[in-house]
Amino acid sequence: MQETKDAQAGTPRTQNVPEQGSVAVLIPCYNEAVTIGKVVDDFRRVLPEATVYVYDNNSSDGTGEIAREHGAVVRSERRQGKGNVVRQMMRDIDADYYLMVDGDDTYPAEAAPELLAPLVADEADMVVGDRLSNGTYGEENDRAFHGFGNDLVRVLIKWIYGFEFSDVMTGYRAYNAVFAKTMPVLSPGFEIETELSIHAVDKRWRIAEVPIDYRDRPEGSESKLDTFSDGCKVLLMILSLFKDYRPLALFSWVSLLFCVLGLVAGVPVIAEFLATGLVPKLPSALLAVALVFIGILSFTCGLILDTVVKGTRKQYELQVTEAYREHGRR
Repeated sequence: MQETKDAQAGTPRTQNVPEQGSVAVLIPCYNEAVTIGKVVDDFRRVLPEATVYVYDNNSSDGTGEIAREHGAVVRSERRQGKGNVVRQMMRDIDADYYLMVDGDDTYPAEAAPELLAPLVADEADMVVGDRLSNGTYGEENDRAFHGFGNDLVRVLIKWIYGFEFSDVMTGYRAYNAVFAKTMPVLSPGFEIETELSIHAVDKRWRIAEVPIDYRDRPEGSESKLDTFSDGCKVLLMILSLFKDYRPLALFSWVSLLFCVLGLVAGVPVIAEFLATGLVPKLPSALLAVALVFIGILSFTCGLILDTVVKGTRKQYELQVTEAYREHGRR
């Protein structure tokens, strides 16, 4: 048994390893020939009843052939990018529980039962493998700025959504069938982890975090993640989802900014008018009116989009209810 933390309740609990329900291990891969054989072997050993799926994303080093030799079900996804692979996995594969892990041998297969335990116990809908809480990521990871980027994303999600993840960017997650079949994957690349996290928080899915050990890539294995370009994509994804999920909050801030700028430009004009009865700074007066008008218009857009989002949320809840009938607890 291992102690885990329910991310929403914030209380520790102890769970037994579950042994029920079909499990699909999902491994998106691009040029992981050095490690994929060991990863498949490890998960087949730890979860002998599970089906291990490897989706080969245009590898040129024989990753798919090696995975097949080690007993994985291998499929191809030609659209480049991890998000594209995960989207297709969720469409193709039917299981009670899904365990998603990278093929680079940085995540221990031995932690898989503990990630699945809250799902089978019906205490969570998504479980996050937390690399940061026990310090192993900081000790093993030798890539500059990765830890800083993770912390920045965590802070932004906490500020925007009021929910604090211990680890947002981890590639080791588990979720149930209803979550998988109702998750609209929009991101094409490495933004997928951030999208999964924000979707789970915004749609009020039950989230649990399980501390795991992390080990850096073995010699000869290279990361495909570009710290700066992929980091910018993650930040843009956060902003895009902020607009999509919480438009009233976003446009209220925009409205406030323009109204404050309008006041800065307009207060001297008003003060001079009160003192002299004249408006000699006509351009400043027009600028002030325009800025305040843009602020009011922004707030109005936020109200309209908020109504649309609430309607969409109601439809999503009905979709989830239908998904429970089809994929939920049996």
